[in-house]
Amino acid sequence: MEKLVSSWFNNKTLPQSYIFPPETRPGNHIIPRSNTIPVIDLGNASAHDRTLVVQQILKASQEFGFFQVINHGVSEDLMNDTMNVFKEFFELPAEDKADLYSEEFNRPCKLYTSSANYDGDKVHLWRDSLRHPCHPLEECIKIWPQKPTRYREIVAAYSIEAKKLGSRILDLISEGLGLDLGYFGDKLSEAVVISVNHYPPCPDPSLTLGIAKHCDPSLLTILLQGDVFGLQVLNDGKWVGVEPLHNAFVVNIGHQLEVVSNNRLKGAEHRVVTNSTVARTTAAIFLNPSEDCIVEPAKSLIGADEPPVYRAFKFKEFLYNYVTMGGNSEKSLEPFKLHG
Repeated sequence: MEKLVSSWFNNKTLPQSYIFPPETRPGNHIIPRSNTIPVIDLGNASAHDRTLVVQQILKASQEFGFFQVINHGVSEDLMNDTMNVFKEFFELPAEDKADLYSEEFNRPCKLYTSSANYDGDKVHLWRDSLRHPCHPLEECIKIWPQKPTRYREIVAAYSIEAKKLGSRILDLISEGLGLDLGYFGDKLSEAVVISVNHYPPCPDPSLTLGIAKHCDPSLLTILLQGDVFGLQVLNDGKWVGVEPLHNAFVVNIGHQLEVVSNNRLKGAEHRVVTNSTVARTTAAIFLNPSEDCIVEPAKSLIGADEPPVYRAFKFKEFLYNYVTMGGNSEKSLEPFKLHG
């Protein structure tokens, strides 16, 4: 518990173990908060404008790997309640969180700091994280935090709505790719995991990161990022800040969607920077394949003119390699590429 950044960050200089090498630290240069990341109005996905929304999602997924969605159907009250209960969790006294803290890699519901492999980190990340599965809900909820008292009720409602939103977006993507409706249902998006990250104010944001550069191993990620800036996306070799928008979700393409789309869609590398004035709390819902799910390029997307880029593999095989390679995008995908 004493390793949690939130338990010791006050009135301290940045410890040496949190200082990134010069080539990967963010530095003092200002990254513009950009409005170039597409914002897509899902309220337009009626029969009349559905084709346009599908095209917008596909274009954003090809060019950026990221987009924001508004008018998405998740109530503002539920989004606010969810964010508030996550903030309340991290503000709990240490004794109320102690039984959740763990450095065991495979523990399903745990509070940890930096990464799931703290002792193996070359550089520590300026964040504390709560992570747990959300599906099947009736089983998972039993291991969730019991405090704050409304945590289970609110996060259960939120996870259901976030999963619905993810499934809806995946249906629009499958339509855009020419795949059967429901292609991403069942095992390809069966495992739902939430990761709540808390970034306390940092004494020197120029030297460290909340999360280092990576691409998500998921199929699709849906982020509730709140109103504090911190997320940056790598686009055309430059870091672009993702502007926090009121009542919006940030959506990004994960490695599994790259594979299934045979590289038609791209998973963008991204990172999180810190700030010296206010804490930032975010919640990412990862839609993942089940561990034994076979992931491969969709057969209807490959042919004589477009051979498969990847071999078939079980998701757990990919995940093991991803963790072993420290989330490095190229090295994570390399063992699964077919070299013609």
